[in-house]
Amino acid sequence: MASVASFFVTLRGNPFNISVLHHLRYLLMLLCCFPVSGQTYNFTEGVTSQKVKFELINNLVVIPLEVNGAKLRFILDSGVSKPILFNLTGQDSVQLNNVTEITLKGLGGGEPIKALSSRGNHFRLKTISNKEQLLYVVMDKHMNFSPSLGMTIHGIIGYDLFRDFVVDLNYQTKTIVFHDPAHYSPKLGRRDRQIPLTILKSKAYIPAAIYVDNLRDIPVKLLLDTGSSDAVWLFSDEEKGIGIPVKNYADYLGKGLNGPIYGKRTIIKKMKLADFELSNAKAAFPDKLSFSAIKDLGDRNGSVGGEILKRFNLVFNYPNNTITLRKNGNFSAPYHYNMSGIEIQHNGLRYIAERLTDDLGLVKSEERDFGTVQILLENRTRLSLVPEIIVSAIRAGSPAEEAGLQEGDVILAVNGKRIHQFHLQEITQMLNEKEGKRVRLLIERLKKDLLFTFVLKNVFQ
Repeated sequence: MASVASFFVTLRGNPFNISVLHHLRYLLMLLCCFPVSGQTYNFTEGVTSQKVKFELINNLVVIPLEVNGAKLRFILDSGVSKPILFNLTGQDSVQLNNVTEITLKGLGGGEPIKALSSRGNHFRLKTISNKEQLLYVVMDKHMNFSPSLGMTIHGIIGYDLFRDFVVDLNYQTKTIVFHDPAHYSPKLGRRDRQIPLTILKSKAYIPAAIYVDNLRDIPVKLLLDTGSSDAVWLFSDEEKGIGIPVKNYADYLGKGLNGPIYGKRTIIKKMKLADFELSNAKAAFPDKLSFSAIKDLGDRNGSVGGEILKRFNLVFNYPNNTITLRKNGNFSAPYHYNMSGIEIQHNGLRYIAERLTDDLGLVKSEERDFGTVQILLENRTRLSLVPEIIVSAIRAGSPAEEAGLQEGDVILAVNGKRIHQFHLQEITQMLNEKEGKRVRLLIERLKKDLLFTFVLKNVFQ
């Protein structure tokens, strides 16, 4: 293996072809045997807690982090052992220290991939810092999740932060408070429920119960996975009674470290966390082939992700092996289903021309404009450089496929609204607003504008 004292990484690459906006899998199992000793995270002297604002993007918690002075964005992922930096689109650069080439193996059916291991890096989050952080860098250009999230994401971080602090995560206010465990005194209210955490190989597991097609209460052990945007994943187990419900459909579930993950999407009648009951919970059963790299799942029955976790405000107390749940305003929110069958993603930039004045010569007012370059032509027309949104995948038999939409179509407008004025998540919501809604989609294909219409359908009818 080649090893150097310092390494300068420019984070750039090309977007991959299959969008994983709704079903991103950041569960990256590092199965190789690397030593993981190193310094811990600490507060600046005299500080015992730190509040941090985060962005909630498709059920994923995105936090700001400085790595060796470079300001980056990381997903807070309780399913990952060590920070992983991706080869991303853009011009961001970061210097890494003590670099060695390694091999990583994770979820998906592909071969192990080459990566870099880097030691002695300075991570900082306001008053929190670690000057000896170990991280991995995945150089594969296809591991670029930014186009599917609509914002630049540089990497994922998890266990090291959860290990060193009590982490109070409030999904409604979009804030995290990191507490020094030595100065933390838990205050349980009557609406709070505390359940045990099992920490095994840098990952946390919680007990739960599910009802599948029958009324039997089946106890399960689930990986606690804030890095999954999905609700709950289950491994079929006939002996335990965990079978795939009759109403299901085959789908692409997401992208693992070693390739795509496929499986069945369905609904389970009920899921229980402590005494909180979630009815008709969204669930997925990944194909066993996707987990062929994991030789022994032990007594784990699946994982619980962001679409369930966001319904609670959570206190992760790894040092005390507990998690506290309090349901919030998201608790009864409907689950997201892809009723159109369309997956979308950013695909670079494109120019659009817009009139600045109306027929009376008055300048039009625009509340939002995401263009990055503007050119005025004769004081009446503006050229704006805006994100290009494309259809990256279509589910077989879906309304979108039956209407004639194709992968690679450039989306121009949804129901008469020009989409460059909206964020990627907002466009996705427009495409899946409610059952029975007619959607009109203006697209560009081979330099021609085409209009398609379809009606959103309940995927389980």
